[in-house]
Amino acid sequence: MTKVYRLSPGTGLINRVFAVMTRLGVGASYRHILTVLGRKSGELHSTPVDVMEVGGHRWLVAGYGPANWVRNARAAGEVTLRRGRSTKRYGIAEASPAEAIPVLRKYMTEVRITRPYFDAAPDAPDRRGTRPRTGRVG
Repeated sequence: MTKVYRLSPGTGLINRVFAVMTRLGVGASYRHILTVLGRKSGELHSTPVDVMEVGGHRWLVAGYGPANWVRNARAAGEVTLRRGRSTKRYGIAEASPAEAIPVLRKYMTEVRITRPYFDAAPDAPDRRGTRPRTGRVG
């Protein structure tokens, strides 16, 4: 059974530290600050996210499932990614299961702390038909 993500005070503190590091352009190169328009509030929301580069494309990965940033991004159809001084706006598209498999494998290999949140290991055989946790940006 997969682990369920819960935002604890410790996790919140770690997220804030990662956000500051990413805004400064330090830390893991795949980490960015995603900013998206809220689907209900209409306000901008920012959160640290992981972006994997696979097959010449950039992919957002919702490692902990469909969080609010995912729902907001789907509704908005575009996001802004920032890392250090670099900021770019991207259109987004939901990944097909076939597109998602190599991205998720790379994600679980590089961001090992997220492995308990997935039903499969990076080297597991392909299983089609599940809803992907990835989306292409760009």
